[in-house]
Amino acid sequence: MASRPLGQIVSVKPIPVPAPGRGIDLKVKVTAPRSGQHLPVIVFSHGNAWSLDGYEPLVARWAAAGFVVVQPTHLDSRRNAIGWNDPRFATIWRVRIADLHAILDNLGDVLARADLETRVDRERIAVVGHSWGAQTAGAILGARVLDADGVPGEDFTHSAVSAGALIAAAGTGDTLTPFAAENLPFMKPDFSTMATPALVIAGGKDQSQLSTRGPEWFTDAYHLSPAPKSLLTIAEAEHTMGGIAGEGVAETTDEDPARVVLLADAISAYLRAALGVDDAEWTALRRTTEDGDGTWSIASK
Repeated sequence: MASRPLGQIVSVKPIPVPAPGRGIDLKVKVTAPRSGQHLPVIVFSHGNAWSLDGYEPLVARWAAAGFVVVQPTHLDSRRNAIGWNDPRFATIWRVRIADLHAILDNLGDVLARADLETRVDRERIAVVGHSWGAQTAGAILGARVLDADGVPGEDFTHSAVSAGALIAAAGTGDTLTPFAAENLPFMKPDFSTMATPALVIAGGKDQSQLSTRGPEWFTDAYHLSPAPKSLLTIAEAEHTMGGIAGEGVAETTDEDPARVVLLADAISAYLRAALGVDDAEWTALRRTTEDGDGTWSIASK
């Protein structure tokens, strides 16, 4: 894969975002390159318990590659101490989606507070998420949640979003473990309406405690959604994909900095192509996998 020089970056936090009725103020961090114009935007949704300060290995690399990255702290962050038994937990999945809508609806103000309003291309916006954040981002891309009768719920898409990437996105809800079925009844995605272009990333050794299926559960977002989609499978990756949440993080079970770089750069390359910036890096990456050693692969439809 051809690489480009990575530039210097800067972060601004916390920036408040209007979110009436949320109970806890919605705040975001914005990370951006120090130079450049017409910058595309990534709105990133973190996994369960994390915050706007997580995932620096990904965010820093995306910003250095020319993206403006906006990170909220969702209600399920450990900072808010909302556990499984808290009555608010049952609706957090909806609040997460509302968080992304609030950011997208108020993006102009967010960018102005970060002194970026004249440097961003508002026509090139993507959403990315990891784990629970991938389900959140998936809803913005068109996935819906099935109710107890198997009926798809409401459409949460946002017209400002043109592409996305889902890292370790939960699969269908028909094989949930008893714990997941009881505590996470919203984890029943319907990908048949997820029409927005997206890259799905799955780990070949990602064995979820929430499903009785194996690592292939995390490929459902690719196989069950309409084209155009791409699937990046990293053979040895577990749920933390080598340490994407941060260096020295206790949850990381498969620490591998090179794997993190691969994932970050693959998402950057895919989004640059999907958003119409430049497809050279994505083309080169797909060509590389054809001659690779099998440690990772890309499929597209």
